[in-house]
Amino acid sequence: MTTFALVGAGPGLGLATARRFGTAGHTVALISRSAEKLEGLTAELARDGIQARGFTADVLDIESLDAALYAAAAALGPVEILQYSPVPRADFMKPVLSTAADDLDAPLAFSVKGPVTAVNAVLPGMRRLGRGTLLFVNGGTAVRPHPDRAGTSIAFAAESAYARMLHEALAPENIHAAQLIIPGAIRPDAEHSSPEVLAYRLHDIHLTRDGFRHYAEPLPD
Repeated sequence: MTTFALVGAGPGLGLATARRFGTAGHTVALISRSAEKLEGLTAELARDGIQARGFTADVLDIESLDAALYAAAAALGPVEILQYSPVPRADFMKPVLSTAADDLDAPLAFSVKGPVTAVNAVLPGMRRLGRGTLLFVNGGTAVRPHPDRAGTSIAFAAESAYARMLHEALAPENIHAAQLIIPGAIRPDAEHSSPEVLAYRLHDIHLTRDGFRHYAEPLPD
């Protein structure tokens, strides 16, 4: 049995994707800063018959993230699928003309150092398996920068560049890197961007392994 590791576990998209991959037969490693949140999520998944375990880490603390992913693989089995989808903080979204150089430290750590740390932690296990999937989930500013959300626009663009390079570099090793862009808000009643619909979309991306960038719905004009 292999593991689906979710960085940025929460009650919306995170829980839905954990349930989808867990139902497909993977053990589930949930990574979040909140031990209380992890306890609730693992209990809910257990009621669905899904083997899940929580690991506390902060993506801005690369040592804790690295340790959590290694612990997850040791406890649950090698990580075959990694999903990186933590929610950016509100203070990352200052207007561009109010953004100083220091304001970019946390967004870049969140969206670049975090993913690099996570990928480097799981890549040896994927190579031993001979397969793997790296899923990066971003908002629309990853492809269409917004002047009122400078931090995420800059950091998501950098994350996108890293993920695309992985897509090309790892394809010969049967490790698929892909990005899902969610242009709008994730809402239970959204036709294309509800947690459940997005979870199925991410699982389909894992199965079909077709292309790098995918859109939950078209970008608004």
